[in-house]
Amino acid sequence: MEMESEIKRSKFGRICVFCGSSQGKKSSYQDAAIELGKELVSRNIDLVYGGGSIGLMGLVSQAVHDGGGHVIGVIPKTLMPRELTGETVGEVKAVADMHQRKAEMAKHSDAFIALPGGYGTLEELLEVITWAQLGIHDKPVGLLNVDGYYNSLLSFVDKAVEEGFISPSARQIIVSAPSAKELVKKLEEYVPCHERAISKLNWEVEQLDYPQDYDISR
Repeated sequence: MEMESEIKRSKFGRICVFCGSSQGKKSSYQDAAIELGKELVSRNIDLVYGGGSIGLMGLVSQAVHDGGGHVIGVIPKTLMPRELTGETVGEVKAVADMHQRKAEMAKHSDAFIALPGGYGTLEELLEVITWAQLGIHDKPVGLLNVDGYYNSLLSFVDKAVEEGFISPSARQIIVSAPSAKELVKKLEEYVPCHERAISKLNWEVEQLDYPQDYDISR
């Protein structure tokens, strides 16, 4: 038992999960969300997510909550009515808008994982990848590539590397795996490699008019 707990101990206190507000057509997406929630619980990792109880967001948050893990749902005030997002389990942090939502989610997380999702998931994912490329944070970013859902995105990134728009070192920011257990293990082993070892965090905060305590690098 002692050896098992040692294996499951994580260096992450909290992981931010981006995912769809829909469940998707395949049951494998839903199974993956629940599997990820259980994996976080088994490693004693808290969940940070976009709030609400619909779609994959609801499945992963409920799995963590049911397993006794701590859940932090960050949700803009305009999306708080239950008919829009359902009821958030665990702790709820209300923010003014979508920009502050992303900053707050990043601030409270040690790593990021994207489950399958749509435009919103991609937007959140690509922003934290860009922040990592710029040296704003050194937190690992993972794709839970369920049934090859993100294969096309990874092919696009590889094409961008080939055409000279993304450097090979920046390509290494994206960590991908088909299962939650394998992905979390890879994220644990991730070594950041910044293309530009500078921090533009204060500039980003000023440009987006965030309060000064929105420090996503901590």
